Amino acid sequence: MGSAITQSDSAVVVGAGIVGSACALALAARGFSTTMVDPVVVRRAASWGNAGHIATEQVEPLASFSTIRSFPGRLFSRGGALGLPIGEMGAWLPFSLRLLAASRPARFAAGKAALGGALGEAIGAWRRLLTAAGEPDLLLEDGHFVLWQTKEAAASGRAHWEAVETGTATFRDVTPDEVAMLLRLTNRPPAGAIRFLGTGQIADLGLLAEVLDRRLGDLGGKQLCAGVRTIQTTGRRVSLQLDTGETLSPQVVVVAAGVASGRMLRALGYKVPIIAERGYHLQSAATDWPVDLPPVVFEDRSMIATRFRSGLRLASFVEFGRPDSPPDARKWARLRQHARELGLSLPEPVSQWMGARPTLPDYLPAIGQSRTADNLFYAFGHQHLGLTLAAVTGEAIGALAAGEPPAIELSGFDLERFQHRF
Repeated sequence: MGSAITQSDSAVVVGAGIVGSACALALAARGFSTTMVDPVVVRRAASWGNAGHIATEQVEPLASFSTIRSFPGRLFSRGGALGLPIGEMGAWLPFSLRLLAASRPARFAAGKAALGGALGEAIGAWRRLLTAAGEPDLLLEDGHFVLWQTKEAAASGRAHWEAVETGTATFRDVTPDEVAMLLRLTNRPPAGAIRFLGTGQIADLGLLAEVLDRRLGDLGGKQLCAGVRTIQTTGRRVSLQLDTGETLSPQVVVVAAGVASGRMLRALGYKVPIIAERGYHLQSAATDWPVDLPPVVFEDRSMIATRFRSGLRLASFVEFGRPDSPPDARKWARLRQHARELGLSLPEPVSQWMGARPTLPDYLPAIGQSRTADNLFYAFGHQHLGLTLAAVTGEAIGALAAGEPPAIELSGFDLERFQHRF
């Protein structure tokens, strides 16, 4: 049993993305006086620009030899979604070497076991979070579709999904009614399609941000618009010096700042080989895409189309580089080309977005408690699974901070895994 939490127990979560928000809510729900600190008021991070997909099927880490072998065919220059900008080679070349090392069979198997355990609890954690927030209908559990445009892509794509581990998610052939529905979406009839079950979607990410903010306020939590200048260590405790000049010395500090988490923790002596894995989207509010249609993955185009309450979003691309580099307008142009060639409903006005997923070379998140500072916890590096794993990550951090065992096994996500490697 953990020690009782008193009213004087305070917690600061650094980062207001979806993972940071979930951690702040879990701490506040446990009685901690919680403050969420972030320098950005308007939420533009990867948490709020993703496809809204609860991807419980993504059990196998992308750090694998099969992924590496597929890289040449996935390059943006060859029509694929993988961007390796020459000007960003200083960032992605060292990361690529670490990715190669992390893809060894033993590490891949361990990563799959770790991810599988967390993903198995992901939807249940989202149910609990959104029910507590009074908005259970924000979670849609209707699965998703995967389409292929050619017979060759359909055969290889289906063979892939039959061979890999998908955890609690399963898939089946589409029904005749589903085929008819999909045919109404595009002027390019698919050569093959399957429907996943056991996956989900957030109905609207903008509304989700509002709901989580409101829930934090209802629990007595606060938000502070400020940046963290330094994390200072005194004995076995850390404190935060903000760019406002204020110093915070809470009982609990959680670093959940996405890509920026690496810089913060490196100042404390941690090795954090994190990279910005940048994604792009287009969104149209005027679409006639059906409101009740689950996400559709056009797999041979590496693009996912999601109908939110606020409109249709097309998302794609894996571009390795620095988080502050300017966006590549060719990525948005490629998305428009996909929409045009497929005959998708994407009428103007269309908004454009680019954001950086925080990715570690083994494609596992970092979730745990520092071994050198008793009040320091971390939750970042969730790559493509930030939305998927946010709620279960928050629950795990809440349990750790309260001195209780988390519901999922965290040993595979320990940041110590990088301290003696790479």
